[in-house]
Amino acid sequence: MDTREYDLVVIGGGPAGAAGAWVATLFGKRVALVEKKQNLGGAGINTGTIPSKTLRETALALTGWRSRDLFGVDLSLRREATIDEIFHHEKRVTSNERDRWTERLSAAGVEIVHGSACFKDAHTVGVLDGPDQDLTLQGQYILIATGSSPVRQADIPFSDPRICDSNQILELTKLPKRLAVVGAGVIGAEYASTFAALDAEVFLIDGRPDLLPFLDYEISQSLRKAMENAGVQVRLKERVVQMDVSKPDSVSLHLSSGTTIEVDTVLVAAGRSSNTAELQLANAGLSVGPRNLIVVKEHYQTEVPHIYAAGDVIGPPALASTSREQARVAMVHAFGSRTDEELSALLPNGIFTIPEVSTVGESEESLAKKGIDFIVGRARYNETARGEIIGDEVGFIKLLFGREDKRLLGVHVIGEHATELVHLGLLVMMSNGGADLIHRTCFNYPTLGDLYMLATRRALFPRMELKSQPKSET
Repeated sequence: MDTREYDLVVIGGGPAGAAGAWVATLFGKRVALVEKKQNLGGAGINTGTIPSKTLRETALALTGWRSRDLFGVDLSLRREATIDEIFHHEKRVTSNERDRWTERLSAAGVEIVHGSACFKDAHTVGVLDGPDQDLTLQGQYILIATGSSPVRQADIPFSDPRICDSNQILELTKLPKRLAVVGAGVIGAEYASTFAALDAEVFLIDGRPDLLPFLDYEISQSLRKAMENAGVQVRLKERVVQMDVSKPDSVSLHLSSGTTIEVDTVLVAAGRSSNTAELQLANAGLSVGPRNLIVVKEHYQTEVPHIYAAGDVIGPPALASTSREQARVAMVHAFGSRTDEELSALLPNGIFTIPEVSTVGESEESLAKKGIDFIVGRARYNETARGEIIGDEVGFIKLLFGREDKRLLGVHVIGEHATELVHLGLLVMMSNGGADLIHRTCFNYPTLGDLYMLATRRALFPRMELKSQPKSET
């Protein structure tokens, strides 16, 4: 049996694992990365972040969604796109991003090992199967970054090809005409928006009373209204009590309200569970919590100090961006200064629904709960030249400032390029800035940056608030 020694052994080649391995090489460390699948990238590149966002962009492009109202004519696709056309761009982008990360790690000197990993002891990882089976890796430090997989409830008949999880949705052989999305979390909401843009009749079902309740309430309600206007039938406070697959031409969903919905495809987006079952964590002195989550302390150390964990395997926020940052902090703590690096307290959240949503910092609800006095400024996209140019009729930005010091406390954006636009506010917040900094900033014209200036002025001078400004839905 071949045994090799490393400064770091990384288990998992997704965003957290790849980032952690790469950062360790910057300190001159010898690194091995074990990946179970044939390709690197994990869910972030192969089945989640990159594919779903690319599919969304493809839907917008092929259907002319962005242009439907812009020129006063319907520019929707005049023919039916094939499933190969819909997925062509997604497969190309996914493949290219995998290649970029593989080349980056190889160029940095990371040894990539393929096979299933398990602990033999706290410093030793064995490779059980795959091309590099029977290899044993010993690491001074170990980073667990095995990600997560869709939860597959036992009472849901996944054996029926018409019922799929968020991985299988990318393997469709034909586009659904009537799609039920069970679970209105981020993944469910994103796919519901995408398939509605592709002219499927979409039902989004969730037992909770609000859509994406972690969002600022006004943003949540605005997103729901925009999705419903786009054709998504949002069914909240509803549960699927039975899935009947006995009919050859449809699946019957029996809801808790007594309603029955007939569809041809069901996407179950009922959360995710950490991939830890095969790791034999007990051999390393580790245990797991609910949903197989690995519990970590400061700097992402586990209960065994030289073993770190990052990404989906430790639970929320479970975003590719935050996973990479967690791994970076862990590796700097292991190999660099143990005091000069901390995970930022400000982590943006990007949701690629149609329209996009992105937020960072406090919401109105969180500020009220903390007893912090604040002022609010809003600006609609269509109140700016750039907003009218791109034809966004629903988008707006919402800024929250401390009433006394006018420091920017929260940024909430819904609309085109929201996930990019939020970064301007993020940088203001990172610099502990506020209304004065925004006022002294010169934005290109015409751009969506003007929204920051307009919203800031409205916060400082409420009389500038127009009657057309968005208000919280009730």
